[in-house]
Amino acid sequence: MKPLQHARNSVRKHGGVLEDYIPIHDFFDSSKATLSDPRHRALLHSTFGIFLVERVFGTYITNAEGKKVSVRDIGEAHVFEDMGFIPTVERWLKTMPIEPWMSGTERGKGKTTKHIDFVDLSKYVD
Repeated sequence: MKPLQHARNSVRKHGGVLEDYIPIHDFFDSSKATLSDPRHRALLHSTFGIFLVERVFGTYITNAEGKKVSVRDIGEAHVFEDMGFIPTVERWLKTMPIEPWMSGTERGKGKTTKHIDFVDLSKYVD
């Protein structure tokens, strides 16, 4: 489901306008920038992703109608709409094979890696 549809669902449930909710739903789906198939959801569509969205946007937002809306409720609805349940990070990762490089075995071997800039999260908050 696209962020706009999630935002429409949020408006139906909590009132307000689309613009109240689009930044939160865009945040959840921002991982599509790194991987455009359903695996992108492993990054934020989880209990941890819901925790992160609260850290970025705060515990509540106030919508255009002046109503305080729980960011956790918005996040849980987003994940549930996409997944049908709210997975833990453990559930996402339990079948991921552990590779030697994950323990830092490439460190100090003279291999160069491309520097990756972290996403600027400030655009998601006022």
